[in-house]
Amino acid sequence: MGQVIVSLAAMFASLALFIAGTALLGTVLAVQLADEGFSATAVGLVLVCHSIGFVLGSRLATGLIRRVGQIRSFSAFAAVGCVAALIHPMYIDGWLWAALRGLVGFCAAGLIMVLESWISGRSTRATRGALLGVYQVVYFFAAALDQYLVAWGATDDYPIYSLVAILIVLSLVPLALTRSEAPVMGAIGRLHFGALYRLSPSGALGGLAGGVVLSAFLALAPVYASSIGLSLEGVSRYMVFAVLATMVLQWPVGWVSDRFDRRWLSAVIAGLALIGALAAAAFGAGQAVVLYAATVAVFGLTGCLYPVSLSMINDGMAEGDPVAASAGLLFVYGIGTCIGPVAGALAMQGLGPDGLFVFLAAVLTVYGGFVIWRGVTTPSVPVDAQGPYVNIAAADTGPVILELDPRTHPDTPGAPPGESATGRGG
Repeated sequence: MGQVIVSLAAMFASLALFIAGTALLGTVLAVQLADEGFSATAVGLVLVCHSIGFVLGSRLATGLIRRVGQIRSFSAFAAVGCVAALIHPMYIDGWLWAALRGLVGFCAAGLIMVLESWISGRSTRATRGALLGVYQVVYFFAAALDQYLVAWGATDDYPIYSLVAILIVLSLVPLALTRSEAPVMGAIGRLHFGALYRLSPSGALGGLAGGVVLSAFLALAPVYASSIGLSLEGVSRYMVFAVLATMVLQWPVGWVSDRFDRRWLSAVIAGLALIGALAAAAFGAGQAVVLYAATVAVFGLTGCLYPVSLSMINDGMAEGDPVAASAGLLFVYGIGTCIGPVAGALAMQGLGPDGLFVFLAAVLTVYGGFVIWRGVTTPSVPVDAQGPYVNIAAADTGPVILELDPRTHPDTPGAPPGESATGRGG
């Protein structure tokens, strides 16, 4: 096992550098757009273009990767992403920045798919779970590191954008120097929303709600923090705390998920996150302790909603292709990320900075109410029939990494890709 991880060290290094660079760019842009006087709605519209580009890239970049090869396509995506990052401080224009965000999102999808296919291609049944765990640790620590780097320079100056470009370019080096053979990227099927809903209504809507809440927070929390008077260093510390909170909570939530009804666990997550959102809206601007505690519930717990929802989808499958189901839920999550920043920004535009948490509370109320209604009116999957919980971070990950999920490689073959089973509750 250790030899496999060492052999993939270059891939994980490239992943960490790239995630740190692109996530840093998103936070810097959010703060600078607010400082430049852009309205909350304009900020949301610019930032959501990254999600739109990422969703499109996850669907369209595969053809380019297959035609020109993984290392060449990775180099092209990284070069374009680097150039896009450096253009930002040259021209401060909302339309231009929106286009650049979409371009970076598209390139990010291609880069992530190359790295994920390489990691997945080297995995075996015995190593898939461990490699997925390493992937998650690398992802979360890189995401936390980028928030720390925000405080290294002014958001309206070249050095911080140069740092973004440096990180993206450096992600090329480990991959370019690897001697490992590039694996063949196979086709991945995807279940549509209707099929996912039949498998588990709570799971399907949980993926959507998770995408809306997490994307709105990641895009607009830096704007909120800056607007309530936090310095750039304060914004950096706050975002680092938020990312680490969701990383730490994955394990205890997973433990509970394997021992209790997952549908009611989703309702509890939504309820606690709702309380946190209301507390942040009412008291967060004036009391740092309340804001940080509320963030644990709002972002930390909601960050666990996607893997719990994916587990419910898998619990509802008696047969079929689990990878197709996972890819379908990831696409639903991606649609949610295209909604969250814009809707959250509109709420901030109308209600002020606290409107972000009011919007999140509204989303959590609707989802939590739906799950409770389902729990009261329909039977759940028995706890002893539930499959294992697997921690998968959905943000800025591609469908290829889903092949590392141990649940997608059952001991007995299932139905052909794309076919689904009748849902068993949820």
